[in-house]
Amino acid sequence: MIELDCLEQVDGGKNDHDLVLFALSTCPHCRNARNFLDNNDVAYRFVYLDKLEGDEQKQVLDEASKFNPRRSFPTLVIDDDEVLVGFTEADWRTKLL
Repeated sequence: MIELDCLEQVDGGKNDHDLVLFALSTCPHCRNARNFLDNNDVAYRFVYLDKLEGDEQKQVLDEASKFNPRRSFPTLVIDDDEVLVGFTEADWRTKLL
């Protein structure tokens, strides 16, 4: 399980997976990803990398890079095992709903 102090928790009725979303606050694809999770009542944790600074930002970017070496956003880590990069609703729907 990814443990970072800066992760924000969003509660939802569907919590059968540990989901961590690495995102940027200014990214429209990241916003669509969060809206999808929220609209489908999915529990997840997230962090906006562009809202972090210094060592904390580096630590989170290093963690995200383990799952997505290209460092593109959004990156959704599912149960520390699977990764969805970018937001394509059909792919997210298949994996999460």
